[in-house]
Amino acid sequence: MRDVMRWKNAALLALAVLVVGCSSNSKKELPPADLPDFTEEVQLQKEWSRSVGEGQGETFNMLVPAVDGESIYAADVEGLVMALDRMTGKVIWKQDLEVPVSGAVGAGYGLVLLGTLKGEVIALDTSNGEEKWRARVTSEVLAAPAINGDVVLVQTQDDRLIALDADTGSQRWIYESTPAVLTLRGTGSPVLTNRLAIAGLSSGKVIALDAQRGLPVWEQRVAIPQGRSELDRVVDIDGGLLLSGGTLYVVSYQGRVAALELESGRVLWQREASSSVGVAQGFGNVYVSLASGAVEGIDERSASALWNNDALARRQLSAPEVFSSYVAFGDLEGYLHLISQVDGRFVGRVRVDSDGLRARPLVVGGWLYAFGNGGKLVALTIR
Repeated sequence: MRDVMRWKNAALLALAVLVVGCSSNSKKELPPADLPDFTEEVQLQKEWSRSVGEGQGETFNMLVPAVDGESIYAADVEGLVMALDRMTGKVIWKQDLEVPVSGAVGAGYGLVLLGTLKGEVIALDTSNGEEKWRARVTSEVLAAPAINGDVVLVQTQDDRLIALDADTGSQRWIYESTPAVLTLRGTGSPVLTNRLAIAGLSSGKVIALDAQRGLPVWEQRVAIPQGRSELDRVVDIDGGLLLSGGTLYVVSYQGRVAALELESGRVLWQREASSSVGVAQGFGNVYVSLASGAVEGIDERSASALWNNDALARRQLSAPEVFSSYVAFGDLEGYLHLISQVDGRFVGRVRVDSDGLRARPLVVGGWLYAFGNGGKLVALTIR
C-alpha cells in the first residue's frame, strides 16, 4: 500500500508540473495567453445542449463521450450515465452507477463501457442502460475501454492491459508492465482490432499484443527518457493512439510524435514533440496539441512542420480533432477553437463551458460534440 500511495503522489506531482507547462525555469509562472483577435470565417451553430451531472470533476478526468449508431453516451465523474439521441439531444435513458467514474466512455456491440476509480469496469446495455456485468481489475481505470465484440480491452493506471470476456466480464488474459517511477495521471485509451490489442505505456513504448491470448507481437519505443531528474524523464503516452487505415499515430510527453506501421510496429516517420493529449489526422497531415499550448500541423510525407500556431500558449489545450476542413480543440476557459488545416490560421471560435474544455472533441457525420468540464454536452454544426 505504501508503494501505491508513493506512486499516486508522484503521479499527481507530475500532473501539477504539466499544468504549469514544464517549459520555463522562471520563478514566476506566466499566465495563459489572451485570446487573439481574428476575422471570423466559419460560424458554429449550436444544435442542442444538455447537462450531464457534474461533468469532468476536479481530478483531471478525460471523460470523452462515445457515439454508437444514432446514440451518444456520456458520463460524469459521479457515475451518472446518459444515452441521448445524437441528432436531437433527447434523453433515451439515464443510469446512476453511484461510483466515481474515471474512464469513459467505450461503446459498441450492444455495450456501454466505463472504468472507475475503484478499479472496476462496468458494462451497460446500450438499449436501456441496465447493468450487464461488473469486473474488478488491478487499479483505477482512467481511459475508455475498447471492444471488438469478443473481448473488452482495459488499460489500468499501473500500466497493465487486461482482456475481459465481452459477454461475462470474466478475465481472459493480463499483460503486466512496470510503470515508470514518475508518471502523469492518466492513460490513453487502447486500440483493439480483431487481431491486435495495442496500448501506449508510461515508459514511452507502444506495445501490440495478440488480442486472443495476450502474447506480445511487437514493441516500439517512441520516446527515450532523458535528463537528470525524474521530472525530466517523464515520457508518458497519455493521449491515446489514433488508428487510420494501416497506420498508427502516437505522441508522447517530452518525446516524439510518430507514425507506426500497424502490423509490424515499424516507424514510418517521427518528429520531436511533447504532448499528453493526443493527435488528429487528415488531408495527409497530422495535427498535435503541444504541451506548450501551440498546435502544429505536420506533413506526413516529409515529417516536417507545415505550420505552428502558438497564439494560445499555456491555455491547456485539449486533443485536436479534424472537423470538415478545420482542426478543432478546446482550452482551459471552455472555448472551442477552429483553425485551418491548410495554414493553421484561426477561422472560428465558440464558448462551450466556462469551467473549461479539456476532453477531446468528438466528430461524427458532420457534427461535433464537445463535453465541457462542468458537464455541458453541446452538439455543433458548421452554419
